[in-house]
Amino acid sequence: MAFEDFQTKESVIIVYTGEGKGKTSASLGLMVRALGNRWNVAFVQFIKYWGVGEHVFIRDITPLFKDQLYFYKGGKGFYGAGELSPQQVTPAQHKQAAQETYDEAYKAATSGDYNLVICDEISNAVHNGLLTEKQLQDLIINRSPKTSLCLTGRDFPEKLLARVDIATDMHKIKHHFDDKFLANKGIDF
Repeated sequence: MAFEDFQTKESVIIVYTGEGKGKTSASLGLMVRALGNRWNVAFVQFIKYWGVGEHVFIRDITPLFKDQLYFYKGGKGFYGAGELSPQQVTPAQHKQAAQETYDEAYKAATSGDYNLVICDEISNAVHNGLLTEKQLQDLIINRSPKTSLCLTGRDFPEKLLARVDIATDMHKIKHHFDDKFLANKGIDF
């Protein structure tokens, strides 16, 4: 097939999933590429409520991009992750925070105001039962036709893979966490 036989799509759905590191980092790279092309981008983050490097970076670049970049930080931290989970947060509070974050993501994805909407860690929220697979499917189906969607997090529902255009499984080969080393600032968060 010759290159001129290929077509382009108005928008795509991208999934970064798997047990390996790099899902959020890949979505941030996508955000940078989109902003560099003067796209309007919404970055909606489930789970990570504590201070991480991407929050500082997005806060610092937001004035440069004004209305071109929208950032929403939702969630109440890791859910069901033992000692890594915030102890003072109830399951009901986790679920409410996930729903509020989903509402922001859904509004951005269906509005037609954004060329790219990134839903970071949304698969975790679905896998943990904080959101339903149907909600994720509705987000995919009801997004604006001109809005590309990037969905990250572990355990993306296999039955929804047929609805996406690009899916990457971040497969861990080795990570120092397995040897009882905590995450490194600047590398992992």
